[in-house]
Amino acid sequence: MSDALIARLLPEELFTPEELEKRYPSRELVAGAMVTRIAPSPTGPMHVGSLYTALMSERLAHQTGGVFYLRNEDTDKAREVEGAAEFIVGSLELYGIKVDEGMTATGEEKGNYGPYKQSAREKIYKTYIKELLKKGRAYPCFCTTEELDALHKEQEAAGVRPGYYSTWTKWRDRSEEDVAKALDEKKAFVIRFKSLGDFEKKVKVKDILKGEMELSENDQDTVILKSDGMLPTYHMAHAVDDHLMRTTHVIRGDEWLSSVPLHIELFNAFGWEVPEYGHLAPITKMDGTSRRKLSKRKDPEASIAFYGEQGYPAEAVTDYLLNLASSDFEAWKKENPEKPNREFMITLERLARSSGPLFDFVKLNDISKEIVSRLSAEEIYRRGLEWAKKNDEKLAVEMEKDPKYTTTIFNIEREGAEHVRKDIAKWSDIRFEISYFFDSLFVFDHEAAETLLTGAKEEDIRSAIELFFKTYDTNDDRDVWFGKIKALGKEIGYAENAKEYKADKEKFKGQVGDVAKIFRVLLTGRTNTPDLHSIMKVMGRERVEKRLKISL
Repeated sequence: MSDALIARLLPEELFTPEELEKRYPSRELVAGAMVTRIAPSPTGPMHVGSLYTALMSERLAHQTGGVFYLRNEDTDKAREVEGAAEFIVGSLELYGIKVDEGMTATGEEKGNYGPYKQSAREKIYKTYIKELLKKGRAYPCFCTTEELDALHKEQEAAGVRPGYYSTWTKWRDRSEEDVAKALDEKKAFVIRFKSLGDFEKKVKVKDILKGEMELSENDQDTVILKSDGMLPTYHMAHAVDDHLMRTTHVIRGDEWLSSVPLHIELFNAFGWEVPEYGHLAPITKMDGTSRRKLSKRKDPEASIAFYGEQGYPAEAVTDYLLNLASSDFEAWKKENPEKPNREFMITLERLARSSGPLFDFVKLNDISKEIVSRLSAEEIYRRGLEWAKKNDEKLAVEMEKDPKYTTTIFNIEREGAEHVRKDIAKWSDIRFEISYFFDSLFVFDHEAAETLLTGAKEEDIRSAIELFFKTYDTNDDRDVWFGKIKALGKEIGYAENAKEYKADKEKFKGQVGDVAKIFRVLLTGRTNTPDLHSIMKVMGRERVEKRLKISL
């Protein structure tokens, strides 16, 4: 194509490829160092699969002494969501994914290979699109939407593959006169890549995770510059950026696997070294008896925002993703419970062995409970309150009224306990787990209590409460306290232990555990709680008396 016609297509003053190669030199890194990236589009909530990919990419880069960068692929302005880019940056920081280059939390950029925002790289992309036009590897296409729709219907009727390729192209071989005439008429156009591939032929691809594969060559004349004349499509932009930012390894979801032949052809058209591609199997979940991909539309857990809203500790989410990535992580964590998960080595071999991670809430909650169980009561209070201030205002108010009281609640069966309680998986669990300690959050339900205490007669419940207050002393240790519970139980006809009760059930109304259950239900509304003696001690005599009298 003539320089004059190219100038009409791209009238801006652009760089030269030589200038850009000098501006973005090869990185000086140790042998074997990986340069990886995460390149999300700010078109909505960040998907947990993107966080998973970012984590794998970041760990691989830093384990090899390389660089991990964040690129904001914001070329789809029509779908861009305000605040999405900032949310992505915040999520990476929250989950301990260290970004060496790219957008920061302040909105600025760090690194020498920017801009890292694609919408700020228009001149760079057009420089290389101009090169393709000069080489005869790109051309303008003036097809209207109606013409493309008609083309697709014609292909459907003929029973052939859909797309813009081979004899189905309308502007691939048009004369310069036709192009000039269309420009004179101010017709809208896109610029397409001119593929030299043959779909019937195969290209060998070595995927660093999936191994050797043969894929059909690309023969589609893909759009590389949109009709607005400003921004390129993903395919063109990613190739230019990965080259200039000197990306060595591209780790991404396997939904991009079919695009590999096109991407390889783009790199080859410029004479650039193709980065190594590794395609991760998607995170799936069980839907009935079958597995399917996590869906943003169907599954709240698909969005990173979900984990913050529920209050999962960030380190629990990261540990869980590492567990999905490698079956070896769980054993490593058991051997190294206090070590940061950054010390666990992610390898391509481990990732390659994964047939696809299966999302499991039970596993996530178990991992999270284990992490929370190792936190101090003070840390649980601090982090729980931080979450509540954003998500549960009433709970936050109660927690802040008396920090010492609330911290003492969290310390029940925790500090120095033989078996540390593991009841909190996420900060949103706190309301349920501690609400009965606060009068404003606890509502005694007489009907529910009657159901839970089925088998206990009303006169026995009254007698137990009356006898309890005759001897109750908040200074009693657990053994003395329990001795008094056994004594009052015996006085109203309950066995002192389960063995005695089982030996002669006709003689007793129940056993001491049933007596304790009376107090547990009346004080908490539940049959399953942490240590009852500790609960009473933390509540204090005044609250205990008030609760038990309400139940009478």
